[in-house]
Amino acid sequence: MKLTDLQGILKENGIVGAGGAGFPTYAKLNEKADTIILNCAECEPLLKLHRQVLETHPREIFEALELISKTVNAKKVYVALKKSYVDAANAVKPFLEFFDNIEICLLDDVYPAGDEVILTYEVTGRIVPPGDIPLSVGVTVLNVETVYNLYRAINGRPVTRKYVTIAGEVEKPVTVRVPIGVTVGEILELAGEITTDDPAFIIGGPMMGSIGSKANIVTKTTNAVLVLPSSHSLIRRRQSKTFIDMKRAMAACCQCSYCTSLCSRNLLGHPINPSEFMRVASNGITNDAAPYLDAMYCSGCGLCEQYSCVQNLSPRMLLAACKQELRKAGIKPASKEAPVVNPNRALRQVPMSRLTSRIGLKKYNKAAPIIEAVPNFKKVTVLLSQHVGAPSVPVVEKGDVVKEKQLIATAGEGLSVALHSPINGKVIAVGKTAIIIEKQ
Repeated sequence: MKLTDLQGILKENGIVGAGGAGFPTYAKLNEKADTIILNCAECEPLLKLHRQVLETHPREIFEALELISKTVNAKKVYVALKKSYVDAANAVKPFLEFFDNIEICLLDDVYPAGDEVILTYEVTGRIVPPGDIPLSVGVTVLNVETVYNLYRAINGRPVTRKYVTIAGEVEKPVTVRVPIGVTVGEILELAGEITTDDPAFIIGGPMMGSIGSKANIVTKTTNAVLVLPSSHSLIRRRQSKTFIDMKRAMAACCQCSYCTSLCSRNLLGHPINPSEFMRVASNGITNDAAPYLDAMYCSGCGLCEQYSCVQNLSPRMLLAACKQELRKAGIKPASKEAPVVNPNRALRQVPMSRLTSRIGLKKYNKAAPIIEAVPNFKKVTVLLSQHVGAPSVPVVEKGDVVKEKQLIATAGEGLSVALHSPINGKVIAVGKTAIIIEKQ
């Protein structure tokens, strides 16, 4: 298959990164890549869906990987998963003999192994320069669900559903495959009763996810819903105000530098220095712009505030606020030369088990069995912008009757993808941000 043909299929079938920002997958495929990495590192605590999808659909995923590698002429494909993912490894091993260029790469059970820059180094030894992406060193990283969606797309099935892990204060932790456009409140019912009187919700992982509610809409990038007591430290930290965080830093930062010593990107040699940023920001120092500008290289992994800081301060939140202001000013991270990896990096990596305990989630680390078939949902709200780039453009009107998988919005100008109906039903509203479909 030609690369342009595969890209067209992915664009028309709405394939985007099934997690993170949702970068359109067709734009990631490039003949500059000589290596493809399947990311099954399951970066954050409690998240289980990628290893489960790999266990459930290994043949389909391997066939998709083979197609991708042949299309872009990549020489090698690595299935990267943690050593502790024994079931996933056992599920894929029988298929290795049938695919000459695919091999397993076992990773240490550390956080954040799933960061694509870190994963690229762990698997290939190549260092992605600060400000660049893995493709700059000949690597394309794709997560498991994205590749499974790609397999479905080449077989005529667009993205209409999403795997979501539901964990925390719920009766039955579970991973479900639900229509895009349903609400968090609706899918929570699939996990049984909520087991806390005052629940709060994190949409995404505990380290990088955000506070949400039952009204949140499931999109192509919704990986998890975590239910926690409102008093939990992960919830309270996310509810803090930037100006309060800054005042706390001014009063309590002791410049121990642990946040920098354990910074996942700093250990790769990237010019991100949380302790130096905290020093200049909390003291109002403006004659040295480097710590502020270098905030752009922060990956947002959250180790600095959730694991490293002995004063319970919030470097990541302050760095994120700085990055936001820099972006508003039109400042982008400058590409720099490949850095030198810290020689002590191996000794400073954070074990996932210790991180899970440190952030108060150990008791929630339970099995979340995967369920493919779920009850029918009566209504979906399909957001037009659930990916990086231009929003999709509706091609249906109020009153139209649509079938599941039918095209309801085409790709917008520039970087964008199409959208398809997740259910059979009638279009009851078409707005600037969403299309609402009700089951007939």
